[in-house]
Amino acid sequence: MFLSLLFVLNFVLISSAQKKNDYAKLVDPFIGTGGHGHTYPGAVVPFGMVQLSPDTRLTGWDGCSGYYYTDTVVYGFSHTHLSGTGIADYCDILFMPTIGEPQFRNTDYSSGFKKKNESASPGYYKTRLDKYNIGVELTATKRVGVHLYEYPKTDQANIIIDLKHRDEVLDSWIEVINDHEIRGFRESRSWAQDQYVYFYAKFSKPFKSYGIASDDKLQPGKSKLQGKNIKMYLRFDNPGEVISKVGISSVSPEGALKNLDAEVPDFDFKKVEKDARADWNTELNKIQVEGGAPSVSQETQNNQIQDGRNNPNGYRPQPKKKEVVKDLVKIKQTIFYTSLYHSMLAPNIYNDVDGQYRGLDQKIHKADGFNYYTVFSLWDTFRAEDPLFAIINRKRTLDFIKTFLAMYEQGGLLPIWPLASNETYCMIGDHSIPVIVDAYAKGIRDFNAEEAFTAMKAAVNRNQYGLDSYRKNGAVLADDEHESVSKTLEYAYDDWCIAQMAKMLNKPSDYADFIKRAQYWKNVYNNQNGFMQARVNGSWYAPFDPTDINGNYTEGNSWQYSFLVPQDVDGLINRMGGRDQFEQKLDELFTTTLKLTGNQVDDVSGLIGQYAHGNEPSHHMAYLYNFTNSSDKTQLYINRILKEEYSDKPDGLSGNEDCGQMSAWYVMSSLGIYTIAPGQTQYQVGLPQFDKAVINLENGKKFTITNTGASESTQNIYLQGMMLNKATYNKLYLDDKDIANGGSFEVYTGRLANKLFVRSLEKPVSKIAVDLIIPTPYFTGSSKSFKKPFNLEIKCADAGAKIYYTLDGSLPNANSTLYTSPITVSSNITVKTIAIEDGKTSFVDEGSFVKVRDDIRLTLTNKYASNAAQGDEVLIDGLHGTKNWRLGNWQSFRNKDLEAIVDMGQVKPVKTVTIGTLQDSGNWIIFPKEVAYWVSDDGKNYKLAATVPTKISIREDDDVKIQNFTANLNTQARYIKIIAKQYGPMPDWHESTGEQSYIFADEITIE
Repeated sequence: MFLSLLFVLNFVLISSAQKKNDYAKLVDPFIGTGGHGHTYPGAVVPFGMVQLSPDTRLTGWDGCSGYYYTDTVVYGFSHTHLSGTGIADYCDILFMPTIGEPQFRNTDYSSGFKKKNESASPGYYKTRLDKYNIGVELTATKRVGVHLYEYPKTDQANIIIDLKHRDEVLDSWIEVINDHEIRGFRESRSWAQDQYVYFYAKFSKPFKSYGIASDDKLQPGKSKLQGKNIKMYLRFDNPGEVISKVGISSVSPEGALKNLDAEVPDFDFKKVEKDARADWNTELNKIQVEGGAPSVSQETQNNQIQDGRNNPNGYRPQPKKKEVVKDLVKIKQTIFYTSLYHSMLAPNIYNDVDGQYRGLDQKIHKADGFNYYTVFSLWDTFRAEDPLFAIINRKRTLDFIKTFLAMYEQGGLLPIWPLASNETYCMIGDHSIPVIVDAYAKGIRDFNAEEAFTAMKAAVNRNQYGLDSYRKNGAVLADDEHESVSKTLEYAYDDWCIAQMAKMLNKPSDYADFIKRAQYWKNVYNNQNGFMQARVNGSWYAPFDPTDINGNYTEGNSWQYSFLVPQDVDGLINRMGGRDQFEQKLDELFTTTLKLTGNQVDDVSGLIGQYAHGNEPSHHMAYLYNFTNSSDKTQLYINRILKEEYSDKPDGLSGNEDCGQMSAWYVMSSLGIYTIAPGQTQYQVGLPQFDKAVINLENGKKFTITNTGASESTQNIYLQGMMLNKATYNKLYLDDKDIANGGSFEVYTGRLANKLFVRSLEKPVSKIAVDLIIPTPYFTGSSKSFKKPFNLEIKCADAGAKIYYTLDGSLPNANSTLYTSPITVSSNITVKTIAIEDGKTSFVDEGSFVKVRDDIRLTLTNKYASNAAQGDEVLIDGLHGTKNWRLGNWQSFRNKDLEAIVDMGQVKPVKTVTIGTLQDSGNWIIFPKEVAYWVSDDGKNYKLAATVPTKISIREDDDVKIQNFTANLNTQARYIKIIAKQYGPMPDWHESTGEQSYIFADEITIE
């Protein structure tokens, strides 16, 4: 009995000690609000529905969250915000305190503010409005935002409520209930195409008057008003302090009121603030770190002190060594706990306190036994954030999965990027699948696994985003779908996850099917150059440059996708020629001095060589050295990334925060563990950054990671030894059960790479060893159109495979013609080919080759843009672009007109000339104003033959259109000059007003 009481007492004391750790003081919400982090600094609780934050930007990429650190004007304080996305949305229901006559235009009621008066901490934000001398403080609960406004003495103290702010409003209304309460509704469209927000607000003091405006004009006598531009003001008479508490809901105003009354029953701002901080400390205490400094070498600090003594302006006292180390400890822990904080800003709870929520079918449902969430940036977060949650937020992870299944039931598809009960279909892949499989593999199983498995198969077997091409051809072909390489690789990984789920559910037939599909990456791997490359017309996309950012990849290039085979790293190693060659390729990735080429994509940032830490496809790559004989390079590059790509400054993130992924990478990598392939249970060993890190698990156990060398020297970055639970450990990975069972993991580090030690360690496993496929053969040295006969070669990455082909359009088999030498192509022909080895047959490779006229030549006066199809003769190659311009063939021109000269070799009769063009106004592609056709016999003296104006306005609609500009010339000429006039800057009504438009053109046809 005494021992039991002692145990309970110890547990209580330990728990109390954990609660006393105020890690919230180490969080800096301003990190990521500069640069391109796209975070916000406002008040929010972990995974809260409300994100109450200042709005300082109305448009632009760096205004996605509504706030940017260097801004000095604030428009107000709205109740929903996105953390670190690359697309803008939210910023719903804006409140703004003012003084004087009410103003309804945001440029009129906005105010300047000074950084010195601005502060933020978890669950709290504070600023002062210079224009009005009003102090503003914000705090929040899960579903309620609480404002505190401190007015100077005045009888004209206002609160402006703007329902038009930011997004396009589809409908809105506002209603006065009494002199303390209002309610309202906003339906808007932006990234989320149909977003509902109801609100109910109560005020600590009565407002003496009010007014509601429609289209910025007051409507006297109205207590309720509906429309697309609804705003109102509330007037207080010398109120001093006014507290506003605002509940929101996607369901109804009654739901918003329930949320408000349940979570903030009174007007005790300090209590709400205190509770919010306590909520954050509960979450932040799930990982308790100690030490970690120095984060810069002490030698550097000593040099700085010496430099101060030698300063010609006189000696300036420098901090003592202990003070320096203390400051560096704080910096490192600030980055860590801010990262942990950022990782818990999303997803956001979406159901009301009574469980009701708006589903993807736009009907009202009730979450029974779980909480329903939204804002799942799954393409990003499946890599590190969701695996982190599977360790420290298992109960919430279960709710996420139940949310996924509810979305499947209501919308017929597992989520891709759901936002406010809208599926945005943003990014590629079906990455709710690895989240589900990873959780199931790690023991989170209290959900309907059979339904989940059915939903996974439905997701990857639909005909959307190239999945039909993927299943038919063993790869997404660039002929069929843009971003084909990236989609192939990510679909293959998702299929591997489904195979793992099939194995766990004892479904051998499904396992066999999906483990084959998991190898489709082999069909976009070009064994001739060692890169992942798009397949076009049976050949490899050309011209090819691995640094080129083009339509074959998603926010990246071939360097950033050629290592994206986390499910079969050993298979990739074999394809590259072995561990040494694989290591050399990784070395080149990190050390190349070649710059990015092709399209400008701001997301491809945080570069170390061609490794791009600012975007997620690169996030696992430093850990791939663990599969080589030089795992010390994993430690080297992890250390470098942690120090170069993160800081405690506003621009302390190297790319978009992406709803927590960028920060979760920091958290996991600082702990020294990282999973490169969620869905299996291995964590790669990296480089722990703290003297001690205690992970407090939900099962009551603790897993402690130590690295005492972290505080001794910044040069202690190489593993020298490891112990798991006090026993010598010789693996470069931990298993999930090692962590889940609790225990200790001790890492010893030093300044020099211990090659002998790391080579003795057991490497992690990532290998597909059964049901191996034969890679699809490919053509070399070919293009779809040709002028002169050429020899067509056929090859296969498996040298032992035999290749068979047909020329009559029939499907090849083992009885078809055996390929032994190149095929001469001199006329229009379709070639189909397969590879066969050990009784296994590859997918069919197919190419059609078209002979085009060789009597004309094209010269471009103005160079085409970098995002265009390559080659000066694209406009006369006989191939026509489609409405999916991302597939290629279209040639683009920007800033200058399209000006081309066709030389027909001799004077010929010309009946008509046509040039095809495309318009996609959302992407700044606009039909030319007109196309002028000039003719000449000598190439020097031209005369205008015809001018054809556009027949389609930019305003008609947003659909992609193709328009042919045809001129009836009925003349004779040798040279035809074609000038397509640019539309010019995008118009005022366009969201990108002022940006220069593009002309997209393809195929000049002369009759």
